[in-house]
Amino acid sequence: MADASLRLFAYWRSSASYRARIGLALKELQYELVPVHLLNDGGQQHSPEHHARNPQELVPALEHDGRMLAQSLAILEYLDEVWPDRGVRLLPGDAVDRQRIRALAQAIACEIQPLGNLRVLQALTRDFGASEEQRLAWARHWIELGLGAVEEMLSNAPRQGRYCFGDAPTLADCMLVPQLYTARRFGADIQAFERIIAIDAVCAQHPAFIAAHPDNQPDAPKAA
Repeated sequence: MADASLRLFAYWRSSASYRARIGLALKELQYELVPVHLLNDGGQQHSPEHHARNPQELVPALEHDGRMLAQSLAILEYLDEVWPDRGVRLLPGDAVDRQRIRALAQAIACEIQPLGNLRVLQALTRDFGASEEQRLAWARHWIELGLGAVEEMLSNAPRQGRYCFGDAPTLADCMLVPQLYTARRFGADIQAFERIIAIDAVCAQHPAFIAAHPDNQPDAPKAA
């Protein structure tokens, strides 16, 4: 049974969808998952039905009591505002604390992930003739550059802990873990990012992150 008429339109391997699933799990909210396959049928995100949900033709989209919400970062902040006392606070602390959490989150959501987005990689091939290896090299470059900055932000943060910000997961962890999943998928060199790897390992043991993992989604391909 879903909580308060929540329906998540998502794709199993989408990092933005992954973020939303983590947030929903951390807030202990049940929802109905509606898969939107980004490759089948020319990309189901381009269908008239999904365009009506999100004119950007992206995932995730979250329906709550008939209202359609877009953009993973905005969705997560919405969940924290609507259910402040449910589960984990994604934006805890005072204004300074929340600014630092948002800065970490936006460093990933605004600066790293968009450059490796599916439609960007498709455009590199379609419009510029990039090979698969060139597409992967492009993605790896921006991931490694961006995560290097995030590593410094985390290492220099005034509040240290097991997670990005202290000893409980926050909005920043919802962004970091999916980006690490993508980094590994693209073969990025992340060995030097010791703080990031340590946080990712802690998150990997948390039930909410386990439930949200791409491999655990009903629309993920099943092993033969």
